[in-house]
Amino acid sequence: MSEAGSQATGKQNAIPTRQRAWMRPVLVAAIAITLNIIAYLTIPQDLAYRLGAFGYLGVFLITLISNATIVIPIPYFGLVAALSPGLSMVGVGIAGALGSVIGESVGFFVGRSGRGVVEQTRFYRWVQRQLEHPWRAFFVLFALSAPPNPAFDVAGITAGAMGLPYWIFLVAVFLARLVRFGMIALFGGAT
Repeated sequence: MSEAGSQATGKQNAIPTRQRAWMRPVLVAAIAITLNIIAYLTIPQDLAYRLGAFGYLGVFLITLISNATIVIPIPYFGLVAALSPGLSMVGVGIAGALGSVIGESVGFFVGRSGRGVVEQTRFYRWVQRQLEHPWRAFFVLFALSAPPNPAFDVAGITAGAMGLPYWIFLVAVFLARLVRFGMIALFGGAT
C-alpha cells in the first residue's frame, strides 16, 4: 500500500476514534440524568416522608454517601428534591453542598495518594493544565462541579494528584454545590 493510501486509512480510523471519545462521556451523562429522573419519579412517598424526618441531616447524609462514590453516578437529585418541601432552600443548599463536598473529597484524596486511577485522556490533560494555576483551578473546579457532571470525578482526582491545596478544592466545590443544591431545592419546592 502506498504512503498516501495508509495516511488516508489513518484519517478514516481517526474520525471514529474521536467520535467514540465523545460518546462515552455523553452516554454516561445521559445515563446519570435518566437515572436521576427515574429516581425522582419512582421515589415512594413514604420513603421521602421517613427521610424527611431527618431534615437537613438527611440531605447531608444522602449527598455525602452519593458523592463519595468515584465515577459511578448515584441518583440523588430526586431524593433531595423530594425532601425539600417544608425545608429552607438555604438550609437544603448548605446541607447538600457540605455533604457533597465532603463526599467529593474522597476522589481528591485518592488522587493525592498518587495512584494513577485516571486514564490519560485529552480531558484529563486539559484539566491538568488548568489546575497548574491556582485561580484558574478554582474557576475550573467551580464550573465542572456546579452542573451535574460525571466528569468532575476526573477533575477531583487530578486536583489531588497534582497537589492542589485542599482549601482551593473545598471552597470551589462547596460554592458550586451551593448553586446546584439551591436549584434542586427550588425545583423540589423548598420554602
